[in-house]
Amino acid sequence: MRIKEAMNNGVISVGLNTAPIEAFEKMYKEGIRRLFVMDEQGNPQGVISYYDLIGILGSNKPSKEDKTSKIADIMSDDIMTVSADDNIEDAANLMIRADISGLLVLDDEKPVGVITKTDICRLVAAELLIPV
Repeated sequence: MRIKEAMNNGVISVGLNTAPIEAFEKMYKEGIRRLFVMDEQGNPQGVISYYDLIGILGSNKPSKEDKTSKIADIMSDDIMTVSADDNIEDAANLMIRADISGLLVLDDEKPVGVITKTDICRLVAAELLIPV
């Protein structure tokens, strides 16, 4: 099976200058655990996870007016990507080897979606639960 058949279409992202609290609120609203960070042209620059933000925000919840920190200062710039035409097995192996839970999916070098460990687990569960 190809990644494009199982991925989440679209990429929920934030800009480089987004405040950490705004990114956290966006994750909460969207029910996701990672945001990809894009520049003004829509090119991927980094990724920030829920756990990264929890560690940064901690008990010192900055306000939206706090302009001293931005996602660009705390994001990981090591983005793992796969092609929409790659095999699901390739994505699963990459996530296991890199110890990450999601990959940015590219088509013609443009971000088109996300594939996560949860997506792959759903596929496996669906295969195992099909009545014989």
